[in-house]
Amino acid sequence: MKLVSWNVNGLRACLEKDFMGIFNNFDADIFALQETKMQEGQAEVPADGYFQYWNSADKKGYSGTAVFSKIEPKAVTYGIGIDKHDHEGRVITLEFDSFFFVTCYTPNSQNELARLDYRMEWEEDFRAYILELDKKKPVVLCGDLNVAHKEIDLKNPKTNRRNAGFTDEERGKMTTLLESGFCDSFRFLYPDATEIYSWWSYRFKAREKNAGWRIDYFITSDSLKEKIFDAKIHTDVFGSDHCPVSLEIDI
Repeated sequence: MKLVSWNVNGLRACLEKDFMGIFNNFDADIFALQETKMQEGQAEVPADGYFQYWNSADKKGYSGTAVFSKIEPKAVTYGIGIDKHDHEGRVITLEFDSFFFVTCYTPNSQNELARLDYRMEWEEDFRAYILELDKKKPVVLCGDLNVAHKEIDLKNPKTNRRNAGFTDEERGKMTTLLESGFCDSFRFLYPDATEIYSWWSYRFKAREKNAGWRIDYFITSDSLKEKIFDAKIHTDVFGSDHCPVSLEIDI
C-alpha cells in the first residue's frame, strides 16, 4: 500500500501549480493533505477513483485537512472529540479493516511561542486519542506535526533552539509519543540520513540553500514497523513550502 501526505499550504493555490499532475503521478492508495485553507467545494479536485473526505476550519482560509482514498473506509471521524480542539479542521481518521489512518495538522506554537501552552494541551489530548485507537487496531499517523524532533532534523539547530517547532517542550512531546509505542518510519529506515527536509521558509532562499526542517511525518504503531518497505521525502516536488512524504507498507 502506498500512502502520501502533503502540506499544500493552500490547495487552491497548489492546484494552479500542477497539483493534479503531482497527485496522479503518485498514484497513491491514500493521499492526505494538510493546510488546505478552503471549504469543501471551493475548488474542484477531479480525483477520479477516490473517496474524498474534508475537514475544514470554521475560520475560512485557515488550516484544514483532506483525505483521498481509493478504498472506502468502514468509518470516518473528524477531529478528536474535544470541542476546544475541533474547530480548526486539523484531524481526519479513516477506519479500515486492519488499521486506522489518521492525518493531522498540528497547531503551530507561533511567533514568540504565543500558542505554546495550547500546543502542549493539544499534544497531550492528541496522544491520548491515538493511544485509544491503538488499543483497537494499529495506527498509521501522517501529517505536518510542526516539530523537528532531533537536531539532525533541521539545518540550523543551534539558532532555532527556542523557535516554534524546535522547543524542548515540543520535541519532548514527540519523544513521549514515540516512546508510547510508535515508530517514526523515516528514521526507522534511515537513522543517520542528513540534510533531508520537508519544509523550507519562503524567505532567504531557504529551499535553494536547503536550509530546511523535517516536520512532516509518517508514524506507525510499533506493531507495523516490520511491515514498512520504504519511507520517502520527495524533495524534488514543488508547489508548496512543504514537499510530500510517503510510506510504502504491507498492511
